[in-house]
Amino acid sequence: MEDARAIEQEALDSGYRFEYSATVSLESEPHKYKRTDREAREFSEDRDSDGRRHVGIGDNVIKKSQTVIGPVALISAVEQVMELLTDGIPPGTIAVIDDSGGTLTAPIIEGFAGVICLGGTVRSHLGILAREYDVPTLMNCKINDLKNGDVVELEVTAAPPAADAYETGDTGHARIWLIESES
Repeated sequence: MEDARAIEQEALDSGYRFEYSATVSLESEPHKYKRTDREAREFSEDRDSDGRRHVGIGDNVIKKSQTVIGPVALISAVEQVMELLTDGIPPGTIAVIDDSGGTLTAPIIEGFAGVICLGGTVRSHLGILAREYDVPTLMNCKINDLKNGDVVELEVTAAPPAADAYETGDTGHARIWLIESES
């Protein structure tokens, strides 16, 4: 134990600071939650005939027979997870997370109606957890700005990417729509 402490102290003395993937947040990587010029051109600002606006794309993990609709919860801090663990996840909640490892939301993933993950692949740890718990999930998502409480629809009826999709660039076929009211 003394040797382990000495190694850790040597690392800390060198200026290294431990950063856990579960603490990556809106504050540390806000660009992930903002649309760039390239991404913004991909999505229409107009509503379709169903009152929806296309706001994102991603890679579907599990093909479902119906789309998933629910309010967005931006999950970016351990404190939020602890609150949801203690108080419960409101029915129908769709989590938006940036941690493709699933570390942050693993304790509560089965409580979500869906997940939008801004990184990773369908083979990431989060993708594995989504399949295990049968949670509709889109990985490697590009989205326009979303706010807590926005109601979105996930196209989890889309086919998951083929085995070579990440090598060929044939990804991002599942769409995300913002459900907008008439007002």
